[in-house]
Amino acid sequence: MTKRIFRSICLVALLVFFSSIALIMGVMYDYFSKVQQNQLKMQTALAAQGVAHEGMYYFDRLDSGNCRITWISRSGDILYDSQSDTASMKNHLEREEIRMALENGYGESDRYSATLMERSFYSARLLDDGSILRLSVTHSTIFILLLGMSQPVFLVFAIAVALSIILATRLSGRIVRPLNELDLDNPMANDSYEELSPLLRRIGSQQNELNIQKDKLHRKQEELNAVISNMKEGILLLNSAGEILSINPAAMELLDIQPYAPVSSGLCHSLALQNILERALQGEPSEKTLELKERHYQVTASPVISDQSVFGAALLLFDVTEKEQAEQMRREFTANVSHELKTPLHAISGYAELLANNLVKKEDICPFAGRIYTEARRMTKLIEDIISLSHLDEGSLNMDFETVNLLETAKAAADSLASEAKAAGVSISLSGESAVLSGIPQLLFGMIRNLCDNAVKYNRAGGSVFVSVCTVSDTVSLSVRDTGIGIPPEHQEHIFERFYRVDKSHSKELGGTGLGLSIVKHAARIHHAALQLKSIPDEGTEICVTFPSTARLK
Repeated sequence: MTKRIFRSICLVALLVFFSSIALIMGVMYDYFSKVQQNQLKMQTALAAQGVAHEGMYYFDRLDSGNCRITWISRSGDILYDSQSDTASMKNHLEREEIRMALENGYGESDRYSATLMERSFYSARLLDDGSILRLSVTHSTIFILLLGMSQPVFLVFAIAVALSIILATRLSGRIVRPLNELDLDNPMANDSYEELSPLLRRIGSQQNELNIQKDKLHRKQEELNAVISNMKEGILLLNSAGEILSINPAAMELLDIQPYAPVSSGLCHSLALQNILERALQGEPSEKTLELKERHYQVTASPVISDQSVFGAALLLFDVTEKEQAEQMRREFTANVSHELKTPLHAISGYAELLANNLVKKEDICPFAGRIYTEARRMTKLIEDIISLSHLDEGSLNMDFETVNLLETAKAAADSLASEAKAAGVSISLSGESAVLSGIPQLLFGMIRNLCDNAVKYNRAGGSVFVSVCTVSDTVSLSVRDTGIGIPPEHQEHIFERFYRVDKSHSKELGGTGLGLSIVKHAARIHHAALQLKSIPDEGTEICVTFPSTARLK
């Protein structure tokens, strides 16, 4: 803008300069031409009086200088000429100034010579004898005058150009300076040019709108960043060149890559993942479950398409390890349930078939019926445990926490097993102090009963079961210890799994379903309690359940 203003000022200054020169020269040239014409007229009148009195003798002592004097007869012949031979001169009767003098007594004219670049002025006066006296002077044209004045004109032109440049530089800087110093952050605070007020008001209004939109976008970006940064799922955005534009911490940790890095630099260790991304960048969505860092992830790659062109790809990584484990557990659970139910059903079906076909002796009918009853009870207990375990898998949504005295609950569970313990020749003793906590009564009762039931079943005749409740450092501890057969070390980490039995044949003889300790584990998890197992083969087993301080009521 400064250059344009500078050029405009210089151009205007030069145009004004040349226009002024042309106008002044024209006016002055016209003025001096008229002055010279008037002087020539006066000189003609004086010379006419001299010729009228003295005749040809007037010219003998006359010095005409640069003025040409011609005396013409009435017929147009040349009587005298101060610069040319009269014999060689043509008749002048047709000249404009001569005709005017013959008609009016005085005539004048001017003629331009393109060859000599001169202008001649003529003045003629009619004498009393009918002859005509003409005076003429030569006057240079305006172009010759300009050519003769070229040196001073060029000097003035150079001075004008220099002044124009200096003034244009200062003026353009002065004009542009307020524009360069505009405070666009506060448009209405500028008062340099009144003509800019509408523009500044518009800028201020748009700036306010932009600030509002910027704040909204900033808040949304912060919210999005907060959500993405705290997501456990990995999110990855790529451009069409395969460079990472955005990546959240979960994806960075999982893939060991940084933002703005080429995909090939960080994902080359996973060929399957690289293939998924390449297909997405080619416009083909894909989904696959991959194993990354010993965990299973569902990888979904979607191309970002606009105007039928692929601008990039979005990659989502969902951790489905628990889902896969749950699915595997469900399949194993289904298979185990089918197997566990098949055994008593086959036994019941076989005994019932023998009885239905009268293939059993009368004295064996009662034992057969007892076996059918035992297998039916075992199957019923198995189904009850499966139902309980299914409810525990759903969590405690339909159960209410209440104030529970753990010592009284333990006493009720021990009393419910009194007959089974007496039949097995095992004694159950309860000790400890009253401990009140927040829990689900039926789950706590089932937990203690299952622990005591296992302690009775896997004990020896004449053995003992010790149940104790105590408080330790603001926590509540429940301990069930027996003097039974114990658990070998290699089986101890698996006994809380579903349908896991150390001795399957012995467990089935005792009517165990293999789900008791799994129910205990789920109940403890709902109460945020910790399980601890201590067992020595042939000496006994102790299982301790520690409830956190938050569960205890004071």
